[in-house]
Amino acid sequence: NITHGAKTALNVLEFMNVYCLIELLFTWTLTFYAVFLPDTVRDTFLIDPAVILIVVGVVMFFITFCGCIGALRENIRLLKTFSFSLTLVFLTQLAIAILGFFYSDQTRDALGKFVKKAIVHYRDDLDLQNLMDYIQSEFKCCGWNNYTDWSWNLYFNCTQENPSSERCAVPYSCCTPVPGEAVINTMCGFGIQTQKYLDANKSIYPAGCADRAVMWIESHLLVVGALALGVALPQVPANDTNTTCRQSVSFTSSLALVANRTVSTHRLIL
Repeated sequence: NITHGAKTALNVLEFMNVYCLIELLFTWTLTFYAVFLPDTVRDTFLIDPAVILIVVGVVMFFITFCGCIGALRENIRLLKTFSFSLTLVFLTQLAIAILGFFYSDQTRDALGKFVKKAIVHYRDDLDLQNLMDYIQSEFKCCGWNNYTDWSWNLYFNCTQENPSSERCAVPYSCCTPVPGEAVINTMCGFGIQTQKYLDANKSIYPAGCADRAVMWIESHLLVVGALALGVALPQVPANDTNTTCRQSVSFTSSLALVANRTVSTHRLIL
């Protein structure tokens, strides 16, 4: 049907135009932050949780749109795009998992650089500040290696030249909670960096988040494994491809749709 094919082609072209426009705007934004803005603002932008979620959301929207519209319209190009995207995402996840396992030291160093930037820009971005506070309070840790890492921050830097009122302090999320305390004491970490480890242990969590994260993973291996399977299983081959929903779940199902559509087209031609 030429009319149906023309409509489908127009829909695909419209979608690609909108997607290219979004990509151009996003690329321009990244270029603007990377070239024209100061280093401090650029670093904050690159580690901003909101920016990371936006990037993930755009990618997920593109993949799910191709799978949904491709299955409904039985469009081969969209289904192939969906299949290729899922394959690429799955292989990327697999590569990250393997590299993270075999190069654990390098992975830890890379995460350490990310956390160091987060500590440096702790006061510059509210979302980043809330994320760091959540991590430290949940894992009961302070800093990456230990509580003295907060000297990386301009406000908490523990040097005589620092005029800040928070000199030698740590965020309140490092502090151990006081039973029955109705109001959080946001000044509980003041002067902590001048204390020895054992003395600081009386009022804060002095251990670094790196060791705490490793301990948490080791004690929750079943949870981590179940989460990994939950993410990976929808992307592996499915046995049932009779329904559209199952067809849009895995990349092998989308390939089955492509093959089915191609065979149907050849039969019509014959």
